Amino acid sequence: MNGRIGRGCRLAAALLTAVACQPAPARAAAPPPSAERASGVVTWAASAERLGEGTAGRGYRMIVHISAGGTGLRIRVTNAFGDRPLTLDSGYAGLRARGAALRPGSNRRLTFGGARTVTVPAGAAAWSDPLPGSWPAGTDLAVSLHTPGATGPATGHRLALQTSYTGKGDHTGEENARNWGRTTGSWWYLDAVSVRTTRTDSGAVVALGDSLTDGRRSTADRNHRWPDYLARRLTASGTDIKGVADEGISGNEVLADGAGQSALDRLDRDVLSQPGVRTVFLFEGVNDIKAHTGITAARLIAGYQEIARQVHRAGECLDVATVGPFKGWPEWDPAAESVRQQVNRFLRTSRDFDAVTDFDRVLRSPHHPERLLPSFDSGDHLHPDDKGMRALADAVDPDHLECAR
Repeated sequence: MNGRIGRGCRLAAALLTAVACQPAPARAAAPPPSAERASGVVTWAASAERLGEGTAGRGYRMIVHISAGGTGLRIRVTNAFGDRPLTLDSGYAGLRARGAALRPGSNRRLTFGGARTVTVPAGAAAWSDPLPGSWPAGTDLAVSLHTPGATGPATGHRLALQTSYTGKGDHTGEENARNWGRTTGSWWYLDAVSVRTTRTDSGAVVALGDSLTDGRRSTADRNHRWPDYLARRLTASGTDIKGVADEGISGNEVLADGAGQSALDRLDRDVLSQPGVRTVFLFEGVNDIKAHTGITAARLIAGYQEIARQVHRAGECLDVATVGPFKGWPEWDPAAESVRQQVNRFLRTSRDFDAVTDFDRVLRSPHHPERLLPSFDSGDHLHPDDKGMRALADAVDPDHLECAR
């Protein structure tokens, strides 16, 4: 990662003339070289956000569902939005049995450069050393971390849609659930997991998006986000792409900071820094359109093109999805619908991308194309339900994800 944080907003302003680049409450600095891309393939990820204030002496047992299986499991801890160093004095990873309890004998101590304690500078991240053993695809991993003196802004992912657990004191090495009596709906200080797959040519896809990718309105604790359904498809198929990383943030925009840093601002940290990535899948834009900040189709298209340039410069491919319908959502109006239609016409015909997946065609009603198909509507006329999430995953062509540049 190389300090492009904030670059996306400046580029958008230069390219698009007067895009409203609203500063986020806190900026994430570039990490030091020690946090550079790990080897292997990313098997799980969640976009970094500022959560609130850290709590000294708290333990976190976080449940994450890995996509690709393999050996040499590593985790990445993040202090992206911290304003002071973060020390983790104990960490373990094991296979979850039920609730906060782990499968007996699976909990393994994490080290960082051979040490049991790691201090992550403000704005930085750090990968753990590889763990021994085999980690099956499609299983729940429990990552337990203890923060002895955490204060100031904490980093994590707000909308986990997964129950995780907290407790007082250091109980990270315990496999039972006795000291993990409180729950949290967010992931704290953890933003990526990687493995070494059995096939050396295996790769990963990173889904970059907003709340539709983050899984809002899908069933919690069931892994029913569309990237989860896609991961299950890829596991069962013969494709080389096995890892799936969900880098969605609810409310996120392509151009402007607000609910998290914009897609342009966080592209390096959340996407291009992940190991083994073959293809980036971009499904974002509806929040730019419905925010009514004067964003035109030309401005949003220029943002997509800048993401494509950066992804291609990194040697990766970009599959872009059309923007779905949202009539019935309070911010919909004919002007926003016109921008959406113009953007989608461009995406369907552009040569700036390696592939285009027509999510609009999947989601829209054949009788009222500006509206979600009623059988996919979660009830708010913007977010698909579990059935709609699965339909999105089914629309992704695995051959497009195997793209190589």
